[in-house]
Amino acid sequence: MPTRTRFTSWRPLATAAAAAAVLAALVTPAAAQTGPRESLPVHSYEDAVREAVWVDTRLDGDGDGRTDRVAVDIVRPREPARQGRKVPVIMEAGPYYSCCGRGNESQRKTYDAQGDVVRMPLFYDNYFVPRGYAFVGVDLAGTSRSDGCVDVGGRFDVQSAKAVVDWLNGRATAYTTRTGTTRAGADWTDGRTGMIGKSWDGTIANAVAATGVEGLETIVPISAISSWYDYYFSKGAPLYDSGPDWLSHHVDSPDARARCAAVQRELVAGAPRTGDRTRLWTERDYVRAAGRIEASVFLIHGMQDLNVRMQHVGPWWDALARNGVERKIWLSRAGHVDPFDLRRATWVETLHRWFDHELLGYDNGVDREPVADIERSPDRWVTSSVWPPRGTGTVRLRPGKGTRPGVGTLGLRTGSGTETFTDDPRRGETDWAAAVDRTTPDKAGFTTGPLTRELRLSGSSEVTVTVRPTTPTAHLSAVLVDLGPDTVRDHTDAAEGIVTLPDRTCWGASTPGDSACYRETRAKTAHVGHTVVSRGWADLGNHASDAEGAPLTPGRSYTITLDLAATDHVVPAGHRLALIVGGTDRDLIDPPADTPTLTLDLSRTSARVPLVGGTAAFARATSGATPPAPAAGPLDGVGEPRTARRVPGPGAGG
Repeated sequence: MPTRTRFTSWRPLATAAAAAAVLAALVTPAAAQTGPRESLPVHSYEDAVREAVWVDTRLDGDGDGRTDRVAVDIVRPREPARQGRKVPVIMEAGPYYSCCGRGNESQRKTYDAQGDVVRMPLFYDNYFVPRGYAFVGVDLAGTSRSDGCVDVGGRFDVQSAKAVVDWLNGRATAYTTRTGTTRAGADWTDGRTGMIGKSWDGTIANAVAATGVEGLETIVPISAISSWYDYYFSKGAPLYDSGPDWLSHHVDSPDARARCAAVQRELVAGAPRTGDRTRLWTERDYVRAAGRIEASVFLIHGMQDLNVRMQHVGPWWDALARNGVERKIWLSRAGHVDPFDLRRATWVETLHRWFDHELLGYDNGVDREPVADIERSPDRWVTSSVWPPRGTGTVRLRPGKGTRPGVGTLGLRTGSGTETFTDDPRRGETDWAAAVDRTTPDKAGFTTGPLTRELRLSGSSEVTVTVRPTTPTAHLSAVLVDLGPDTVRDHTDAAEGIVTLPDRTCWGASTPGDSACYRETRAKTAHVGHTVVSRGWADLGNHASDAEGAPLTPGRSYTITLDLAATDHVVPAGHRLALIVGGTDRDLIDPPADTPTLTLDLSRTSARVPLVGGTAAFARATSGATPPAPAAGPLDGVGEPRTARRVPGPGAGG
């Protein structure tokens, strides 16, 4: 593992002469005594240099006999180059610039007659270019104006962006045209690069950081994938009815669709619908490569994101911690939504300070602030100095028999007996939770009594079950539910927790072709009787191996652990905590080939749940509680999850 000196100090990055020039331009004489703390909009956005180059990836994805070039659109301030100063780069690399649009208003790049970018989607260039940054938008191989083929998180995708970081640092070659021989240099930059992006774009930031490329100082992945296997499967259970070949075809340019049949075949062959892990998935697992990361990471995710699910957060966050990576995290209660559309002013200010610190070396204190910002309820945010908080302990909770079939208890004592349910693909977690206090044939539910004190879940849970199936195939789901009234972001609404308003606010400078003004949003809320706070799924055929499944023997018992997504949720006093085990979670996993009935062995079933305060906190919160009476009616939640999408973005709010 490389020696890590990146975070031992937060040091100025310029030479004394260059720093003096920056100070003279940006700060008052009094401030100059302590150094700059904030980059200011002193450069002209209207006069910014706008240019395009094509960077050689040194790969030939489309097999045409020449290495692929990816299109790179650049907006950078004109004044620093005239003054002999170099600027850092904020970069977003992705497939959506022409096919699908970016942001809540689905913006695409537009160009002038010379082929130079006029409008760059989102506010990054409008806001940061006047403050002395260059903004670079990269079309992944096989998309828009780039050569090559999309391979959905593989070497072609990753090299599309890594080669640009190399070029910015003098290690790769770029040209002024797609097919010409005139080279383009990057002498205007100091090479210090920060990558940002939502969904697939943020995934590319994760992937490039995992190569350890020199010059990439920080990444800001928003709703991003950390392992592509976990986008398509959960321990063998399919989350979607298609694979990466469909996704590649969805974003490929017309040229790529005509040339990339071989890549499509590789995606089909390498991603079997059995859910077995293959070399294709290993190549696209960035968690396993976290030891190479030298960049800092500012991670943002929605805890109710059912597109890029929270399963991508826990393993990635833990791997970053194990490898000493500087980290910061925001967790919202929305779905697949950009923070620009959740808490806009705070987001822009925080991102500005983050890039100033990471790319300009300004000592502005952002590294000494709480690591985590967590949305506790719509528009109400709290912080944690570390995440999960200190004092969080894993508590083993065990289901017990109740007085009615399928309606049991949840506590610290080992249960006994069995519960039986039959997979019904027409029903899912919202149905199960609404009927948790009633016997239904499709699930087994276990609840605490009403809590006497609040309980905070913070981190990743797992549920180990021992079940006996009646068929050769079976899928399992486990959910943790907060039973009690609340007002939440309606993440199952089409916009996943926001409402877009007619009024606009402006974030940076505008030109006639590129406005910095965007429609405002507010929270889309719902009043509910329960909230699903964490989920996990598995194919029981993967009981012996996460990598490979096998047919089941009907009547034989199997033990398997379901990994539940990370969360941070407070169950208030008076509410109950529930564990529900079922079969197919409608619209969130696909059903098995058979329709199994499963018998759950309660003595060999348990949930390991991260609770702030550990076992003692759970014991205090459940002391004196009495078993609840049957509910008078259903505990309604948000609407059913919408039909599962197969596209990681652009999605609502970005």
